[in-house]
Amino acid sequence: MAKLEKRQLGSTGIEVSVLGLGTVKLGRDQEVKYPSGFTIPNDNEVRDLLALSKDLGINFIDTAPAYGNSEERLGQLMDNPNDWVIMTKVGEIFENGTSSFDFSAQHTRMSVERSLKRLKRDNLDMVLVHSNGDDMQIINNEGALEELDKLKQEGLIQSYGMSTKTVEGGMWIVENTDVVMATLNLSDDHDIEVIARAAELNKGVVIKKGLQSGHADKSAGGGGVEQAFEYIFGHQGVSSVIVGTINSSHLKQNVEIVNRVCR
Repeated sequence: MAKLEKRQLGSTGIEVSVLGLGTVKLGRDQEVKYPSGFTIPNDNEVRDLLALSKDLGINFIDTAPAYGNSEERLGQLMDNPNDWVIMTKVGEIFENGTSSFDFSAQHTRMSVERSLKRLKRDNLDMVLVHSNGDDMQIINNEGALEELDKLKQEGLIQSYGMSTKTVEGGMWIVENTDVVMATLNLSDDHDIEVIARAAELNKGVVIKKGLQSGHADKSAGGGGVEQAFEYIFGHQGVSSVIVGTINSSHLKQNVEIVNRVCR
């Protein structure tokens, strides 16, 4: 099978595979919105999934402190953490089956330092603020983004931005930071102007919910995975789509489809 295309992540100097591996399912099985239940994979299954991902040309992993123990498991189970482009987050904490949020400068720095330890890295490729939905409150009144900028100047992170929920927030992030994580799928195109603006400014765009958390699959009542990827990659400026799967056959199928779509 042909290896996945890689694209520049805006002007960050980071090159990412057009498909990234989402890792919610490595560490969290509560309060998630997938069409069917799943069992968190054991260590050998995670190692196999990472090895397969690498073989298929995936170099990009998405994780977060809010994904249970995903970060710790990745740090323990990746052969060499420096072989991967890793995107993690700050701001959302998931404990005892519920999420809480802290966007203060102090918590942001603590969270990044903890992620560095968990992931066994000297620096992080990408750190995004995990929005609670009130993007402009975070941008205007909290310390997270300013602290991420300081951490970038200190060399602890290479790039930063936000996983946004609103167009206003997405536009601000595109105009003032390095990377936006935006929503785009066949049933939700509210971020189209954010993606277009990012393309104009050569900023990184990572797509979330591209397969509608699994609901794009025809078996789950959606229009199909190929149609979903064709739609997403039809938009200029998209660097990568994050797809969270622990099913090796689904992963191979996704890569085959993306190779066709991006050819």
